[in-house]
Parts: sequence; C-alpha cells; structure tokens
Amino acid sequence: MPILTQTARRILRSCAGLLTQDCLLCAASSGARLICSACEADLPQLPARRCPRCALPTPHGEVCGRCLAKPPHYDLTLAALRYDFPLDKLVQSFKYGHRLALASYFGVRLAALLASGCADLIVPVPLHPLRLRARGFNQALELARPVSRAWRIPIDLRSCRRIRHTPAQADLPWRERAANVRGAFQCTADFTGKRVLLVDDVMTTGASLDELARSVRLQGAEQVTLLVVARALPPA
Repeated sequence: MPILTQTARRILRSCAGLLTQDCLLCAASSGARLICSACEADLPQLPARRCPRCALPTPHGEVCGRCLAKPPHYDLTLAALRYDFPLDKLVQSFKYGHRLALASYFGVRLAALLASGCADLIVPVPLHPLRLRARGFNQALELARPVSRAWRIPIDLRSCRRIRHTPAQADLPWRERAANVRGAFQCTADFTGKRVLLVDDVMTTGASLDELARSVRLQGAEQVTLLVVARALPPA
C-alpha cells in the first residue's frame, strides 16, 4: 500500500473537515448529521396510545370513535413524529426550502416504522402537474425513495395521478379540506389483492390521503397503509 505524503494527509484532513456541518435547528456542530443528537431527542413525539387507523390519541390505543362511526378508506396509519415545533420548521425547509437532504433523514425514520413484507408497492401522494412544476419536485416521492431502497418495495408513479388543481390544504380551515380534495385523484391500475403503501410528509386532517386511499380501493386494493413523517393533532 502506498505511503501517503504529508501533502496528501493535509488534503484528507481538509476534506474530512468539509463533511462536518451545523445542526439545521440549533446551528451547533453536528458532525456529518443534519440534526444534532440533542435536537433530535427534542423532536415532538406522538402519544404512545393512539388509534391504529388514524394515529390520533385514544385512552388505551383503541380505534377512535370517529373511525368507528365513519371508517376511513385506509386501514392503518404509521407516523414517525408529531407535527409541532421544531419539526414543522424542518418539514417546511424540506418542502419549500428545497433542503432535499432531509428526504433521506426523514426516509430512514419512515423505513424504521415498517416490517418486512408489509406492502407490495408504494404510491407517493401525487402532485398536480402545475404544482409539481412550481415546486420542482414531489416531496412524497423523495420520502418514498429511501423507504423503497430499505425494504425493496417498488414505487408506482404511473397508476395514480392528481387530476384537480386545488388550493393548498394548508391554506384552508380543517372543515373545508375534505371537500377541497374530493375527486382530486384518479387511479387507473388494477390493484386487486395488493397491499398499497401511501407516502406523504404531513397528515393533518387526513383528507387528501383518505381521498387517494378511496381511489386506490376502487381499483381493488386489499390493504391501504398510510406512512407519514408527521401527524398533526387537532387544535384543542
């Protein structure tokens, strides 16, 4: 093995220094990590006891009354974190600030929620072509990529599309969001007997995800699971 010269060693040390960075939340040195360990420990967590279908808190982890009274079109919701400060700043930085490195960071957390053989395919929540053109990327697809690699689940980008360009859900009151996305998606593939994993960044009311799940069910999907970075809790 060749012996490194002093110049080569200096270059290597210099390159190693370039790999270090500051935490995106507190700006402290975080080495090669996007978020330092202290800030990561402070990220908002969901209650341990929550409805398995919609991931909202319940006293004993049972299915909530809302899901019993009006079952959603999906079977299960897996959420990594609670949508609150400072996670909301990270999600917004990823989604609107083009911090695409956060896709891998979030994707690793999402993959950890799954088990082998949990799904046959992944459908990232599609964006309308106009919104995709304006944003430049689909955040749901970027989150789905590391999950697909970790579990070798194929990503389906052709079967479902958004056919209505609606106002952004975040700009609407919670009560208006279901009506806003009604009929927004179209799925054309035959999903008969398939277990479908729908991936998105944030689940607020769940209206968009439920409408997409409805379209997937109409095509014969046997099971629909939601996989999201963050679940927002209703205002008190």
